[in-house]
Amino acid sequence: MTDLTTSTPAARAGSSDGSLVFDRVSMKFPDGTHALTNVSFGVGPGEFVTVVGPSGCGKSTLLRIASGLTEHTAGTVSVDRSGIGYVFQDATLLPFRSVQHNVELLAELHGVSPAERKRLAEEAIALVGLRGHEKQYPKQLSGGMRMRCSLARSLVLKPSVFLFDEPFGALDEITRERLNDELLRLFQHEGFCSLFITHSIYEAVFLSTRVLVMSQRPGRIIGDFRVPFPYPRPHDLRFEPAFAELSGQISHALRGAHE
Repeated sequence: MTDLTTSTPAARAGSSDGSLVFDRVSMKFPDGTHALTNVSFGVGPGEFVTVVGPSGCGKSTLLRIASGLTEHTAGTVSVDRSGIGYVFQDATLLPFRSVQHNVELLAELHGVSPAERKRLAEEAIALVGLRGHEKQYPKQLSGGMRMRCSLARSLVLKPSVFLFDEPFGALDEITRERLNDELLRLFQHEGFCSLFITHSIYEAVFLSTRVLVMSQRPGRIIGDFRVPFPYPRPHDLRFEPAFAELSGQISHALRGAHE
């Protein structure tokens, strides 16, 4: 079982208030791969924290540890895993289930009554802009619509902590920007604690309250940047000088991570 013992007041708070705390977390796999070393940071309710770093630095491993899918080898993690939503790089929809029934899946697995899960699914489908597509199957949807369906499926159980593993990385630029806008709308509406992984600095700055930069493997935090722009964030924020300046600072730190 993952050790939820904590050593700091911030870490202790994470188990019950919808926050996520890593305290000196390290990860070494059985084959000897040292993925993470001494990683410490927290994400509170209403915070959107994005992690960028070189490929293979352990970004996705952080999410797997947070969710309990992977056991860390040192340090402590504090999070209420009964309230986690997880969106993967692929939409991971069941091809034989319609949008409605894909979105209902997690509620069904948790024993929610048919009437209640139908109501919850309809609410989530409306939130992500898929109303009118409830009877369609994954093969009939665009890549962006499949990711919306994946988001809706995770929203059904009202997660207090949301984990995103490069969910928009395979999409074209226009669809990606549109879904960035939609995700921020959901974030403002739901107020969840969010940990987001991406390779795109511009995506990280546009979405986040903070951006963390990781080193090469074994991954550690080498940069922590506050994002000062208030929500809601207009689409044209991406073209503002202050946005470009902050993106440049993060890019500089990321280049250092490769050295």
